[in-house]
Amino acid sequence: MEMVVLAALLGLATTSSSMLGVALGLYVPLSKRLLGCILGFAAGGLISALAIELAFNGARELFQLDFGVGAAWLLVGSGFAIGATVYSVFSRYLDHMGAAVRSPTRFREFAQERHARDIKELIELLSRCDLLRHLPPQKIEALLPVVHTRRLAPGEILFSAGDPGDALYIVAAGHVEILEGDRPLATLSEGDAFGEMALLSGGPRTATVRAAGEVELLELGRDDFEHLVGSDPVLARAVERLSHDRALTNLSAGTPGAANWAMIASSSMERLTQRETNKILAEGGHGAGLPIVLGNVLDTIPGCLVIGSTFHGWRTMSLTLMLGMFIGGIPEAAASAASLRKAGFKVPAIFGLWSIVLVAGMAAAALGHGVIGGAHPIVTVFAEAVAGGAVLAVVTHAMIPEAIEEAGSLIVLPTTAGFLAALYLALVEHAVR
Repeated sequence: MEMVVLAALLGLATTSSSMLGVALGLYVPLSKRLLGCILGFAAGGLISALAIELAFNGARELFQLDFGVGAAWLLVGSGFAIGATVYSVFSRYLDHMGAAVRSPTRFREFAQERHARDIKELIELLSRCDLLRHLPPQKIEALLPVVHTRRLAPGEILFSAGDPGDALYIVAAGHVEILEGDRPLATLSEGDAFGEMALLSGGPRTATVRAAGEVELLELGRDDFEHLVGSDPVLARAVERLSHDRALTNLSAGTPGAANWAMIASSSMERLTQRETNKILAEGGHGAGLPIVLGNVLDTIPGCLVIGSTFHGWRTMSLTLMLGMFIGGIPEAAASAASLRKAGFKVPAIFGLWSIVLVAGMAAAALGHGVIGGAHPIVTVFAEAVAGGAVLAVVTHAMIPEAIEEAGSLIVLPTTAGFLAALYLALVEHAVR
């Protein structure tokens, strides 16, 4: 029981740096380059620890059990692969549930994917409109900011015959009815466009449009469109061609297909504006408390499991792994705290979210010592390899990208220094044993 308690305390000591990191991220404006270099140093140390203390020492234990090189490599390697895969799947799932807001690089990846998905859906709808497909698809980026969403209640009249033609509409969801008086002429559904001539002539409406149930529309106003055309000569020339009688009577001739036009238009829409980033950040932070907690715990458990399983006395303490996690926890928590603050989390809530990491670290280290460390040697080696694979995934998924984001190519030397420092400590430990 005493050893289990000591293992838990090692887990606590290892993860305690996260609270220091949170305080720094909230109250001390540290240089991003400095934080990136520290994170790179920790990543290098963890890679060294995983390669030597876990992978190589695990294989050496298997050699003592009469395993050949191939069999030992297969057992340890499969454990690392399984651990990395499981971590990656769960981490990605939690990021999409909202946990991505705790890390600037993870959030940026999440935001880019969401932005691309939303833009693709919007462009696919716009590509259904023959008028818009006459415009150069490369210029669609300038058009999107003036496309607005409009919702109609069941039975609501959008416009009546004789009203000014001041906008083009595309049905995004639901159905609308085209009426002549009270007589239905047609029903339009998702992707159907109407009112195209309003953008060219501004003539009066020739029919009445009524919502058949809940309806969501994309709206492109004539004033917005004319302002856009006036500021872009390419769009202006395209509209001039459309205004010609022949172009109007052959809207579907000689134009790129909807799918091809949408593909070309989407290819230039990968950039994410700061306004869009802030919007997604605010939306992502809302209700994301549990995914954030689970994400932090997921990052913590594998390393603490290894720390506990390898602890059988002070001489067997995994010092390099502990130092790597301790040092890495400072800039990681600092960056996370700053991101959570931007997402709208209060200071007490941020400390509360990260304090759960301490509890998880203690529990994982105790469990690692009591269950993994006391199992059959083959089971222990394999379980430690699985945990090691998850730690390696943390390094490559969170630490290194974050370090590059903050410090760029400057992390090369700190990462190498971390690797060599961990190697030295491992050699010292081996000499002492």
